[in-house]
Amino acid sequence: MSNKDKIVVICPNNRFTTAWTQALKKHAHGFDIQVYPEDTQRESTEFVMAFSPDEDAFSHYPNLKVVASMGAGVQSILNNPSLPRQVQITKVVQPEHQEDIAEFVLALCLNHLRKLMVYTLDKLEKKWEPKTYKRAVDTTVGIMGIGAIGQVIGRKLVKNGFSVKGWSRTKKNLKNIQTFYGDAQKNEFLKGIDILVCILPLTPLTEGILNKKVFQQLNEGAFLINIGRGGQLVEEDLINALENNQLSGAALDVFRQEPLPENHVFWEHKKIMITPHIAGNTHPELAVKDVLRNYKAMKSGKKLIHTVDRERGY
Repeated sequence: MSNKDKIVVICPNNRFTTAWTQALKKHAHGFDIQVYPEDTQRESTEFVMAFSPDEDAFSHYPNLKVVASMGAGVQSILNNPSLPRQVQITKVVQPEHQEDIAEFVLALCLNHLRKLMVYTLDKLEKKWEPKTYKRAVDTTVGIMGIGAIGQVIGRKLVKNGFSVKGWSRTKKNLKNIQTFYGDAQKNEFLKGIDILVCILPLTPLTEGILNKKVFQQLNEGAFLINIGRGGQLVEEDLINALENNQLSGAALDVFRQEPLPENHVFWEHKKIMITPHIAGNTHPELAVKDVLRNYKAMKSGKKLIHTVDRERGY
C-alpha cells in the first residue's frame, strides 16, 4: 500500500472509536488509521469514517470523496453543514446487526404480552397479583418501515406466531406479511394493530410521524416500540395517549436528545420502558470488510456498495 492509503475515524464516542480503530488496524494491513482531531495531512485524506461528527468536521478535508457511516444510521452525517455535496456516503448493512435488532423487538413484544414490566413494578410494591395475558397468535404487529431491517424483524415475528403488517414508502411484496405503502394506505395499515414498531429513517416526511392521529387509529390499549429515531415521536402526544389509555405502554430506544436528560418526564412514567439506544450494535470486526471493499472501489473508480440516497435520506 502507498502512504496515501489512509482512513480517518471521526466520532466523539470513545468506546465506539476504539472498537472501530482496533478492527481497522487488525484487518486493514498497510493502512494508516488516524483518529480525528489528532489526524495529520488532511489535504490527502479522501476516505473518512464518521458517527455524530462535529459540525465543521468535514470542512478540514478539501479532497474528501467518501464518508462511511460507522452505523446503520446516517442522519448525523446527512445533516452536517460541512458535508460537501459531491461526497458519497455509505452505511453499515450487516446481517448480524439486523438479526440483533429483530431479537430485541421480539423480546419487547413478548415482554409486553406477558406483562413482565408490570410485574417488575409490582415487585417494588411487594404486590402479588397474577394478570391475564395475550398470546402471540392473537396479536397483530405493525412495522412502520418494512425495509431491509424491518423485513428481518417481520420474519422473526411471523416465525414466533405473530400476525404482521408492514408499511413503507414504496410497494413491497413479502411472504406471510401483509404490506401497505404510501400515504394513501397508511390508515388502512394502522387498523387492527396491537403493537406498533417504528424503524423508519428520520427524514422530513417521518419527522413527528408517531403522533396523536396515528395512536388513535391503533387498537385501544396498543403498545408502541420506537427503535427508529427520537425525532419521529411527538412526545406530548405519547404522554396523552398513555394517560387516556389509548396506548397501554411504550418501549423507547431512541430519543430527540441522547442521553435522555435526567429531568425528562419519560424517566418517571411507569408505562414507558427506556433503553439507551441499544436495539442493535454494529460489529466492527464483521463490518470492516465492506469498508475496505469501498475504499478499494473508491481508489479504482468502481461503484461503492451500501450507498445512501441523499434525497431519500437513507
